Amino acid sequence: MSAPAPSSLAIVDAEPLPRQDEVLTPAALAFVAELHRRFTPRRDELLARRGERRGEIARTSTLDFLPETAAIRADDSWKVAPAPAALNDRRVEITGPTDRKMTINALNSGAKVWLADFEDASAPTWENVVLGQLNLIDAYNRAIDFTDPRSGKAYALKPADELATVVTRPRGWHLNERHLQLDGTPVPGALVDFGLYFFHNAQRLIDLGKGPYFYLPKTESHLEARLWNDIFVFAQDYVGIPQGTVRATVLIETITAAYEMEEILYELRDHASGLNAGRWDYLFSIVKNFRDGGAKFVLPDRNAVTMTAPFMRAYTELLVRTCHKRGAHAIGGMAAFIPSRRDAEVNKVAFEKVKADKDREAHDGFDGSWVAHPDLVPIAMASFDAVLGEKPNQKERLREDVSVAAGDLIAIDTLHAKPTYDGLRNAVAVGIRYIEAWLRGMGAVAIFNLMEDAATAEISRSQIWQWINADVVFENGEHATAELARKVAAEELAAIRAETGEEAFAAGRWQQAHDLLLQVSLDQDYADFLTLPAYEQLR
Repeated sequence: MSAPAPSSLAIVDAEPLPRQDEVLTPAALAFVAELHRRFTPRRDELLARRGERRGEIARTSTLDFLPETAAIRADDSWKVAPAPAALNDRRVEITGPTDRKMTINALNSGAKVWLADFEDASAPTWENVVLGQLNLIDAYNRAIDFTDPRSGKAYALKPADELATVVTRPRGWHLNERHLQLDGTPVPGALVDFGLYFFHNAQRLIDLGKGPYFYLPKTESHLEARLWNDIFVFAQDYVGIPQGTVRATVLIETITAAYEMEEILYELRDHASGLNAGRWDYLFSIVKNFRDGGAKFVLPDRNAVTMTAPFMRAYTELLVRTCHKRGAHAIGGMAAFIPSRRDAEVNKVAFEKVKADKDREAHDGFDGSWVAHPDLVPIAMASFDAVLGEKPNQKERLREDVSVAAGDLIAIDTLHAKPTYDGLRNAVAVGIRYIEAWLRGMGAVAIFNLMEDAATAEISRSQIWQWINADVVFENGEHATAELARKVAAEELAAIRAETGEEAFAAGRWQQAHDLLLQVSLDQDYADFLTLPAYEQLR
């Protein structure tokens, strides 16, 4: 008697989308189902391990480099695989969601790389998940254009040799995709995003002289990197492409991963491309992990935590040294400024800050950096051109002068800045505005001349939570309390209502966003990720 055929993925609670059958083919869904069967149990174990590790940090208020992997760090003989030609020069990378207009603009931007984002810059509506995949397929087939319905402006791709190389970012391990289920169990969003993109585009990208390249978000340990490596090995065999075709850049945006950078590169070494310093998620991770560690772990206003803060400097310099020791690219952080069409003075000040930030990164040894807007590409490019010249990168700069002790990475109390009342107000204002847009399906949102994504909302609500639970006293004498947060949120909501008008306010998701921000900021039971309760409300 033959074994029963494995059950197939079901599309649940989702209205049909135009051309979805080009993405959700039986063969592609069978591949995603196989990924789910093989790898979701390990994903579940690793998520449980995150909770155990967080419990250890709560007990000890410290972290250290892992004793059990000391031999990997001490062995100078291993390196990651050489970079493919399409990923050798990464001096400027632009980030953004995979909607049709952004796909064209990012590819045309002049940046060397586009981070095509299914993660923090994309709210995971079914439409964004499926049509984002379709936009990338169309772009590789040069079958994509866009006309703005409001302005009438038309967008089309430049010649192929002028387009950015795409590095796709799937969702983090913690998020499920409720619309794709196997035997009633949702598939992890990471496997949906990776699986559909890889299945449809791996061979197509090879034919274009590139390859299936990925950014891996929210990684917390080298064991999570090992899981991704096993997925890459399986996926390449499944579609019949050579091992080592996949390349992955890991975002070091959690405090635990900062202690395992070498081990993460080691686990992915045949598929590793580099590491990236992701600022806002990194700060969010510090607050999340050390939230009960007392006053010495209390962060000031987010804008007061610059990359020159001692503990941030330790993190970025260790990242550069680690990458170059192992032959990997070190990619710097985000310049999130959005140029103003109305205020030249705002632009002037912001452009100077962006230039100073990118100059510092280039001189510190980074091989490239991120921007959020095409107007910033030339500024970042000039900073790296001045240091790199004709060289594609500076991996030969080993930064052997850098020495970082375990305690340096969590020396938060080396900062002299303190939380302020204005900082609380800003966290509330940005949090409400971002969550409202996210609930309407927008993951990248311009707020107060900055491009904000989910990491922004995470640091906003985490700081509100931390300041209240640490009984912070602001410079005006007021205590950070739940009552004060509610008062500020009510005032912010009223200001938004006055600013937008009654009709637009009623059409938005403002009250819902206000309530959700307060829920995740004030609950004693701290939610691991804001996007988990938010996803339940995303329709």
